[in-house]
Amino acid sequence: MPVSKTLGIETEYGIVHRGVSDPNPISASSLLINAYLSRQAEPGSGPGSPRVGWDFVDESPAVDLRGFTPLDAMAPEIETHLVNAVLTNGARYYVDHAHPELSTPECADALSIVLQDRAADHILIESMEAANAVLPDGQELVVYKNNSDGKGNSYGCHENYLMDRSTPFSRIVQHATTHFVTRQVFTGAGKVGCELPFRERDYMPFQLTQRADFFEEEVGLETTLKRPIINTRDEPHADPLRYRRLHVIVGDANLCEVATFLKVGTTALVLAMVEEDMIDPSLAVVDPVRAMQAVSWDLSLARPLELADGRTATAIEVQWELLKAARQYLDDRGPDMVGGSVAHEVVRRWEAVLTGLESDPGSLAGQVDWVTKRRVVEGVRDRHGLATSDLRLAAVDLQYHDLRPDRSLFARLGAEVLVDPADARLATHTPPSDTRAYFRGRCLARWPDRIVAANWDSMVFDVGDNALRRVPMMEPSRGTEEHVGTLLDTCETVEELLDRLSA
Repeated sequence: MPVSKTLGIETEYGIVHRGVSDPNPISASSLLINAYLSRQAEPGSGPGSPRVGWDFVDESPAVDLRGFTPLDAMAPEIETHLVNAVLTNGARYYVDHAHPELSTPECADALSIVLQDRAADHILIESMEAANAVLPDGQELVVYKNNSDGKGNSYGCHENYLMDRSTPFSRIVQHATTHFVTRQVFTGAGKVGCELPFRERDYMPFQLTQRADFFEEEVGLETTLKRPIINTRDEPHADPLRYRRLHVIVGDANLCEVATFLKVGTTALVLAMVEEDMIDPSLAVVDPVRAMQAVSWDLSLARPLELADGRTATAIEVQWELLKAARQYLDDRGPDMVGGSVAHEVVRRWEAVLTGLESDPGSLAGQVDWVTKRRVVEGVRDRHGLATSDLRLAAVDLQYHDLRPDRSLFARLGAEVLVDPADARLATHTPPSDTRAYFRGRCLARWPDRIVAANWDSMVFDVGDNALRRVPMMEPSRGTEEHVGTLLDTCETVEELLDRLSA
């Protein structure tokens, strides 16, 4: 049985500390985030102080969906000693390994994800400005929204989807894998060069995605080594008897809003169809790891993939089949579990982009990142007569992802916009109204000094006399403006809020 698709994105941003002889990315990331938090705490900067830490009590990244953990699996490390804050828009902002990471608040549809993803970029831009204002002359922190440093190191843009716990995991693996392999034709952010082990950089002058070179397994727990197409982390951040959270690590960080919209919107639809067992098993891709790289390397978009029933089909042809099934799903079940009316716009865009990819991929510049970046890279190459292996093209690639407004190549291209930029800036402080993020964000804005810690599924309040009170938030679709808006507007104190919640 399908459940409403609560959604989220976690983006690890690339960071460079310029002007120092021995840069430390962990220190740079900590400086970046602390500078933002300090600026937000200044009088007149906005509602509340975001200096509320993350509550790690429910973190269990080593629990495997399959019910076991392979002996050679490396569980993710919980870095409790690094800066880790909850923001008034309901997001989490922290240092993950050697990167600044921002996890969006929970969202109810793909358009809300686009808004919050754009808000995340604004937060990183503000963080750069705040950090650079306090650095010595000659030093600068620069943030990039990409997934690879061009030297064989990758960092993620992870997606999260709430699913029905009773859905057989084998069915999720079978059908989600097919979608993840083939959706690259519109989700890829594009990359100059190849980072596959034992291959020269110019083995692949340009490919569709940033991440495909780094995947080695079909299914697994790890996210940084032996990366799997299907990640098995079992950490629902919700009622574990009812829900599972599919943690998706295969995607690229997108700058084109249409690409982000489709990345999340199509996947939510596919997973709802998986719950309803509405996808043809014969669409399963044979040898998905190799197929994933084959799709990324195929700029013609015409390479056939072997399917489970012996047929072959291109990635676009598989996507057409999934789109057909999605239309049938919406006709039969309606859009309530997949974002309401936004789901119909996802399907319309899905069709338009697949049509463009078939007839004229270049027409999708400003909508699909790899198409947009390829136009820029090839324009520089042709204008200056550069070889495809020229390192200046890799520099163009990097500059595409630069978040500095005055240096970003992407910012100059006039890409299609789905959300109002003013709304995106407002979303840096304002939580979504239709998920539990609303309760988290409003409480942080109103009573920051009375909140000891917070996480996705609970908040801890200081109720005086050295006592703490934990408020569980195990249902992602509750705690919305509709549920608690009036309550939060009328409560004057934390004590009143807690009394009325428990009444």
